[in-house]
Amino acid sequence: MNDSSQTFLKGQFLIAMPVLADPIFRQTVTCISEHTSQGAVGVIINRTNSALTASDIFDELKIEYTTSTGSLPIHIGGPVHIDEIFVLHGPPFNWEGSFEISPSLCLSNTRDILEAIAMGRGPISFIITLGCAGWAPGQLESEIKANAWLTCNAFEEIIFEMPVETRWEAATKKMGIDPSQLSDIAGHA
Repeated sequence: MNDSSQTFLKGQFLIAMPVLADPIFRQTVTCISEHTSQGAVGVIINRTNSALTASDIFDELKIEYTTSTGSLPIHIGGPVHIDEIFVLHGPPFNWEGSFEISPSLCLSNTRDILEAIAMGRGPISFIITLGCAGWAPGQLESEIKANAWLTCNAFEEIIFEMPVETRWEAATKKMGIDPSQLSDIAGHA
């Protein structure tokens, strides 16, 4: 199948179905930042690392920060590149390493955005993650066919405005689905 006839999910949410028992992805919402015939990459938006705050990251990178930015949470973006920092953010998009996901959403991982965030001069809306999620060619498509994931447009208000613990339910409800009605048994229509 060539790229022109395939549906790609860049700028979409992947919402884990209850049948997905893997503890890394159970009840996660992942924002897909890239999806091609070569595979897919995204960041989980509803998991935080309770042992870390932004001050730990800023200290390690020797970046000066304010008291308020030092207390920012660090999200667990996924099990791939767990030692790399990614910033999922809204405008502005003029950072050295900004990669456009949609007209209103970018993923960046360069020092300039971290320095700006540390001093309170970064994007208004953002989350900082360690790691990302990745899928080999065809893997994500197979998982979707196996009913492991629901997909829908990514909603910035879910990423940036809702409490982390409510994001899975909120994303599911955006699709018009009552999360309590989802079965943990896989099936095919």
